Amino acid sequence: MAYLIVTYDVEEKRVNKVRKLLKRYFMWVQNSVFEGEIAEGNLYKCQRELSILIDERVDSIYFYRLENRLNYKKEILGVEKDLTCNIL
Repeated sequence: MAYLIVTYDVEEKRVNKVRKLLKRYFMWVQNSVFEGEIAEGNLYKCQRELSILIDERVDSIYFYRLENRLNYKKEILGVEKDLTCNIL
């Protein structure tokens, strides 16, 4: 398992599709930002699906891999999003 922070900058016409796909794999924490733990196989699948959705000439998606979800510090200015809103 890996813990990742994922950010994206895609053209407006693809934003909703990218967001919807990432919600299947990660927790949505802020506009254009997701985070969560994911198995390597699911990460590969997610990246493959994203590569079909985006235009690699103009869009970008960044995957920041952390050693584990306990070994980092997160500071928030302002309101922290309720991460439980992604749970069905």
